[in-house]
Amino acid sequence: MLRNPAEKYRPFPAVRLTGRKWPGRTIDAAPVWMSTDLRDGNQALIEPMNAAQKLEFFEMLVAIGFKEIEVGFPSASQNDFDFVRKLIDEHRIPDDVTIEVFVPSRAELIARTFEALEGVPRAIVHLYNAICPSFRRIVFNQSKNEIKALAVEGTRLIKEHAQARPGTRWTFQYSPETFNMAELPFAREVCDAVAQTWRPTRDHRMIVNLPASVEAATPNVFADQIEWMHRNLGYRDSIVLSVHPHNDRGTAIAAAELALLAGADRVEGCLFGNGERTGNVDLVTLAMNLDAQGIDSGLDFSDLAAVRRVVEHCTRIPVPVRHPYAGDVAMRIAEAASSDVVDAGKGGAAERDEANEYAIA
Repeated sequence: MLRNPAEKYRPFPAVRLTGRKWPGRTIDAAPVWMSTDLRDGNQALIEPMNAAQKLEFFEMLVAIGFKEIEVGFPSASQNDFDFVRKLIDEHRIPDDVTIEVFVPSRAELIARTFEALEGVPRAIVHLYNAICPSFRRIVFNQSKNEIKALAVEGTRLIKEHAQARPGTRWTFQYSPETFNMAELPFAREVCDAVAQTWRPTRDHRMIVNLPASVEAATPNVFADQIEWMHRNLGYRDSIVLSVHPHNDRGTAIAAAELALLAGADRVEGCLFGNGERTGNVDLVTLAMNLDAQGIDSGLDFSDLAAVRRVVEHCTRIPVPVRHPYAGDVAMRIAEAASSDVVDAGKGGAAERDEANEYAIA
């Protein structure tokens, strides 16, 4: 660690956005929830989950109320491929749940992905490629046009595979990876080119997912980036605008909440914030924050202790003691408040009022 780390870094540039609307808005409805625990969260583990653990986790996510669940990266490992096949072959996907799979823009990996999905009733195929300057220059050594062409070609191949399998209802998702560190006009250009290739409609929308792949700015900057895309994307009325906040600066919850104010329709993350490096946005906290504001999150965490047990068992990662809702401290306070309310019920009105105030606090 440098003695003065500030000497090494430059401030993140502000977004040129006039008349920003998000500061004056309030959240009044829950987003579409996407759990990436079985892909992003699983990749973060020293020992990835085995098939039994992944199935236990999947069934818990279904019970909580998730309708979209990213179940793996079937072209990356045989274990993920086999797990996707298990869900399909054993008819374990409820009729109101859509599974999602992840794939880079490479022809052989896209073909392998569709092999894994053969016969699935509904699926989201999630294509990604990195677009920011450092990846273009250092990793790919490609121009903007070449990076855009990679995204378009992947989209074309996925559309071709999907059209060859009309028995499945396919949803296409595109992520310009490292979106938050890319030039906004270029991010829009790539997303528009992808949408032009896929041709979404209001009746069959595609998903544009904007990841803060490495969180690098304050949440208000991310909100500005999302509002800029919300205003400027082509096909906007045929697109579900999704965000995938990471927690490298410790502000993923705030970034997700402000992104919803800025026009996002959907949030991807993991239970208790598991995920690469410092984690993805914590969907438990995010959902329960909504519930605490009188907004029905649509997710059922009424038995939060049981959810915590399953997550800790499957990931072997303990929930932090001061997690806002599921940590030991919060759990003890909730148990004490509940006990006091029960005891107060045996007394008079004054005692009940005092106990209720304590429970709310």
